[in-house]
Amino acid sequence: MKILVTGGLGYIGSHTAVALQQAGFEVLIVDNMSNSSIDVLEGIAHITGTTPQFKYLDLREKEEVHHYFKTHKDIDGIIHFAASKAVGESVENPLLYYENNINTLVYLLQECHAHKIQNLIFSSSCTVYGEPDSLPITENAPIKVANSPYGNTKQISEEIIFDTTKVSDIKAIALRYFNPIGAHESTEIGELPLGVPQNLVPFITQTAIGLREQLSVFGNDYPTEDGSCIRDYIHVMDLAEAHVVALQRLLENKNKEAFEVFNVGTGKGSSVFEVIKAFEKVSGTSLNYKVVDRRPGDVIAVYADTTRANKELGWKAKRDLEEALRSAWKWEEKVRRES
Repeated sequence: MKILVTGGLGYIGSHTAVALQQAGFEVLIVDNMSNSSIDVLEGIAHITGTTPQFKYLDLREKEEVHHYFKTHKDIDGIIHFAASKAVGESVENPLLYYENNINTLVYLLQECHAHKIQNLIFSSSCTVYGEPDSLPITENAPIKVANSPYGNTKQISEEIIFDTTKVSDIKAIALRYFNPIGAHESTEIGELPLGVPQNLVPFITQTAIGLREQLSVFGNDYPTEDGSCIRDYIHVMDLAEAHVVALQRLLENKNKEAFEVFNVGTGKGSSVFEVIKAFEKVSGTSLNYKVVDRRPGDVIAVYADTTRANKELGWKAKRDLEEALRSAWKWEEKVRRES
């Protein structure tokens, strides 16, 4: 079966492309390479022995999207990653996020409807929950006013998909990710943000390797045990495998509703300081870090209740924090050796 992966050269998209190919799917990738590199295609090929069919495509260009689907009529399902994803940047440039994350989804759904593509997996986020009332967060937690334009685009996107499934044959699953980290064990692909990293772990590894002078810890006065924010850090390959089982659920018509949502995390929260200590342990490296002011848009603590995904999808995160950090460090070392 042919599966289109939008944003498939990006961090999560590339690891999911690997998991899909290893599960026997034929993968088509479109990407505008705004936060990725063509070298990733070679990495996927080295791991799987197969190079996915790739097309440079900016999904904001409606006519180009239309043309792509006219010339690729045998797509069985779509996994939609292509989006801007940095909380801080979205606060500074909201219109970029609304254009890139909302318009592209609408164009994609229009093509799904026109070409009778019924199976869609959407890359959502735990940011849809905002500041939670209780932890761990279940899928039934209220969707609150978003803390950032990024979070708001994910909320709006889920609403758009839900409304579309009510009036079409499209079936969709939104996977609400927590915090993906790590790299493929081969070190052929990993997280390689262009410019200054917006996420904690690549900033940690780049600081440890000497590319960044100092890691900023955004606040140590939160109401948590050590004062730093708490997140649920999931290995990117566990997350990638969740996409494959979710897709299979749709393809086999095992979904119970036209639109379903699942939390994808480990179920365990780790603070920023705990992540730093775990990284120093697995890498044998002492990190230069400094506590600075809180960052706009950040919530205090977020970690998942994964019961629904465990039961309905038969999926569970298998890799722990140290394994994820070790793989991220090995990837960083390889990238710098080759640069």
